[in-house]
Amino acid sequence: MKLIYNILRLLRPRQWVKNFALFAAITFAGQLFNPPVFEKVVFSFFVFCGIASSTYIMNDIFDAKKDRLHPFKKFRPIAHGDVPIPFATGLALFLIFISLIVARAITPGFFALSILYLLIQFMYSGFLKTIAVIDILLIATGYILRVYAGEFASGFHISVWLLLTTISISLFLAIGKRRSELTLLSHEKNLSLSETRASLTHYSEKLLDVYASIFATSTFISYSLFTFLENPGGFKLSFGVLLPDFLPTFLQRKWLMITIIPVVYGLMRYIQDIYEKDEGESPEKVLFSDKPLLVTVAIWTVLVVFLVYFVS
Repeated sequence: MKLIYNILRLLRPRQWVKNFALFAAITFAGQLFNPPVFEKVVFSFFVFCGIASSTYIMNDIFDAKKDRLHPFKKFRPIAHGDVPIPFATGLALFLIFISLIVARAITPGFFALSILYLLIQFMYSGFLKTIAVIDILLIATGYILRVYAGEFASGFHISVWLLLTTISISLFLAIGKRRSELTLLSHEKNLSLSETRASLTHYSEKLLDVYASIFATSTFISYSLFTFLENPGGFKLSFGVLLPDFLPTFLQRKWLMITIIPVVYGLMRYIQDIYEKDEGESPEKVLFSDKPLLVTVAIWTVLVVFLVYFVS
């Protein structure tokens, strides 16, 4: 039982929440309730769960020595010696093999993107995460590729403004991750940054604060423009009784802008977690540990589905 528990820890199922980004394309394209399309994206979701878990395992193998010096990562299954490295390597290869077989059956584009994601993650784990700025860009690339994976799997495209929003928020989350790591490790007097995360020696808190401000702002602007310019398509119900003709036209067509409210609150709440609670090293951990933030994400999701599919 203990081995199974440690294997689950090794797979990091909590981080699978990131893979819900694959549903972005069909959600905003009005195809979320299209069974064949939805089924493809569900399979794609599980493929990325398998691929992502395999990269987490390989990353833990590469970083085992450094993780043993980290105040929290030293308890990871490989660093702590709970899972043997040969077994972990075999499990990672098995997950890659199965995931790529399923990916190939979905679409050629999705299969190619899955391989690209794997290559980028292996290069990141191997040596690129030691290079300042490049490490942040590659963390963000992982989020962006998930959105594109949903597009390639379903065949439905995301708008340019939604793509810009994805890029902005991905960079914001990646910078928040580095900011929290830097704050955490700086408080450990007996720990050398170069021994645990070499790239952090090239960052200062002020620099990362500027980066975070830039991309928090660009996330707000690009998402606001997306909601204003987007003309969602899907299953529509007429609200003519509730929305008389004398109301301005834009009030009848731009309801997606309402979702800006939870987005702004979510950004502010996440920044508060980074700066006041020194969290952010693990975005999914922040999400599940901060109830107001989790409720905000749930409200945003319900609003998007309702407005895209039921309000004209």
